[in-house]
Amino acid sequence: MGREKYHEINILFNLGDYKMALKGDRVEHLTDISFFKADAVIERGLIVAHLTGGSGAAMDDSLAQVDTVSSTGDLAAGLILNDVVNLDLTRQQYNAHKDEVQLGGKVTLLRRGTVVTNQISGTPVIGEKVHFDATGKLTTASSPAGKSMAVGRWLGIKDKDGYAKVEINIV
Repeated sequence: MGREKYHEINILFNLGDYKMALKGDRVEHLTDISFFKADAVIERGLIVAHLTGGSGAAMDDSLAQVDTVSSTGDLAAGLILNDVVNLDLTRQQYNAHKDEVQLGGKVTLLRRGTVVTNQISGTPVIGEKVHFDATGKLTTASSPAGKSMAVGRWLGIKDKDGYAKVEINIV
């Protein structure tokens, strides 16, 4: 393989990694797998809110659903760790190795832990509280007009690719 082709493939590979919303550098202390995501596709790394609730007595209660946040007044359920996709399963299979979940399936929510993400709105300040905006992106305490509930604190500033380390604490 020629040197030019090698660099072209390497650039494409790195661009694919760049679009990830969460990097592999994470610590998951508390996750929740009791909710379904049924209404729309979503990229991992965003805050989701409770849509409907079930009794909590069964792990597969279809009423227990989360949704993308619609306002900063929503109560956060957690930070979604899966990409929710809408695939034609008669033509292709979803890729579980990419943490993809079919629309309507169970999702994994991070309730307590640390992640490195680029789903950020604004400029993080180390040690400040983390809130979320009306799209579910993480933001600084002073950014939103109607402040959302605190979901953690910043452990780093943005790097050259726009990623920052954040501690999530939604309990």
